[in-house]
Amino acid sequence: EVQLVESGGGLVQAGGSLRLSCAASGFTFDDYAIGWFRQAPGKEREGVSSISSSDGNTYYARSVKGRFTISSDNAKNTVYLQMNSLKPEDTALYYCARDEGFCTYEYWGQGTQVTVSS
Repeated sequence: EVQLVESGGGLVQAGGSLRLSCAASGFTFDDYAIGWFRQAPGKEREGVSSISSSDGNTYYARSVKGRFTISSDNAKNTVYLQMNSLKPEDTALYYCARDEGFCTYEYWGQGTQVTVSS
């Protein structure tokens, strides 16, 4: 069974940092890219970042580039999202998902809440 479990969210002041984790199981981790998404109340879901576990290629949304860093620990089947210089507009429920190819995501985690206070 494919499972993705996020953790690491919380409440932080503006300018602070958090590291999110996405622990994957039930599939060959190296065969898939993993993406991070977020959704704030009343807003559409936004793609934040992604990483290919096989070759390490990464993608960042313009809104987080230079502040967030995605990484992958293939030995632990875990993808991390290091978030620095957090802003109130980063407040959202953050999800990770498995890329089935051509940026199609079928398996999602339950999400972890990030709240940035001003």
